[in-house]
Amino acid sequence: MKIKLIIASLITSVFSFNAFAIDAQLSEAKWDGKSIPEGQQCQKFGGVKPSTPKLLVTRIPEGTDALLIEYSDRDYKNMNNGGHGKMRFTLNSSANRVSVPRVLGHSFELPDNFTMISPHLSPIWDKEGAYMPPCSGGRDHAYYVTIRAMKGDKQVESTVLELGRY
Repeated sequence: MKIKLIIASLITSVFSFNAFAIDAQLSEAKWDGKSIPEGQQCQKFGGVKPSTPKLLVTRIPEGTDALLIEYSDRDYKNMNNGGHGKMRFTLNSSANRVSVPRVLGHSFELPDNFTMISPHLSPIWDKEGAYMPPCSGGRDHAYYVTIRAMKGDKQVESTVLELGRY
């Protein structure tokens, strides 16, 4: 009987822990997580003022002072793991939810509370900047963003959000 109770408690703990993990959503209708919206690809392939999508990040762990946001192309090794740009978004308070504004592609001008950690890794392929929008030329690459809750330089939690295919 005690073993069943212990197992049930462990299972409940695991599911309870995941229920409170950091979460993120695309907060613009044109971004559906399935395909990159028209015009949001890089300028090389006809993008018009492309930018990152607005994000709604919820269940931010207590004590988090910043979000590390990394944009990636899962299908191109050189641009995976933050190759499309890494930025730090400083939180003004200990809120457990925040709206993250757009960041323009092909630019080093960042909105308030953003700091560039590293620019995109392929300035020869298209215009340089802190963020390179999806730029596979429509080869059906999968793009995603990793959001890391940070306390100083330590990661507390993270989540991955699919941006779509292009």
